[in-house]
Amino acid sequence: MSPEEAEAIERELAPPFTVVRPPQFRVPLIFNSPHSGRVYPSAFLAASRLDSLTLRRSEDAYVEELFACVTELGAPLLYAHFPRAYLDVNREPYELDPALFRDGLPHYANTQSVRVVGGLGTIARIVSESDEIYREPLLVGAALERINRLYAPYHETLRALLTEAQREFGLAVLIDCHSMPSHPIAEQGGGRPDFVLGDRFGTSCSPELTRLAASQLKALGYVVALNKPYAGGYITEHYGRPQKGRHALQIEMNRALYMDETNFAKSEGFERLRSDLLTMVQALAACVPSLAAPRAAAE
Repeated sequence: MSPEEAEAIERELAPPFTVVRPPQFRVPLIFNSPHSGRVYPSAFLAASRLDSLTLRRSEDAYVEELFACVTELGAPLLYAHFPRAYLDVNREPYELDPALFRDGLPHYANTQSVRVVGGLGTIARIVSESDEIYREPLLVGAALERINRLYAPYHETLRALLTEAQREFGLAVLIDCHSMPSHPIAEQGGGRPDFVLGDRFGTSCSPELTRLAASQLKALGYVVALNKPYAGGYITEHYGRPQKGRHALQIEMNRALYMDETNFAKSEGFERLRSDLLTMVQALAACVPSLAAPRAAAE
């Protein structure tokens, strides 16, 4: 990639992500939407063999809008503008697929993870479980530039928010916000539940927090599953350290609840879902102080 092309992409993705901060940080909750970005660089579109609508199928459309209410409760919201198909920050920094590149990968690249093998590394090779994104292999230098320019600053910002919350409140709770297709290609026999909560099978956050989120959603009439088929990605696994006062819970929402999955138009259910999410978040905010009590007693 030439310096001119890199500068053009940087202009298109300015800013690459946003932090919406409340007037006052009142609760130790941080909300993150890493896959809701929908600014597709023109050079990326030109390099892709897919049309723009197909590329959007990996996008968690409008998730940052559904959770925008959290700032009213005193919690910040971080969300990406760059799309997941361009760069996935819910991966290790160097989960890179050898099949995607024309030159050799650096020795520190993770080329064998399940996500890489499935074509969904830090630089994705596919969308919609089988559609190849690129017309031809990429240069490794272009991938490393994306990681340095977008991935690293995104995670620096997320870490800073968690550190700020823990310094202010004694703990930090990360809610990682996602959406899922209602009928994945690889699954047979019906659609998915309304929500899937992922806590890495009880290792990334307090079970009390997971149970409360599940019970609140069920009370609102939703079907909720735990850890299957999504137990939490890299962000949940990497930042969730309950024993150190840092909790991480992933929330996956069925897209059929709030949008038309064929044309990405918001449906009549959008406002109801947004209101119900606010109800759930209010319950989490009320519960969070109790998470610090056992740790404070131990100290």
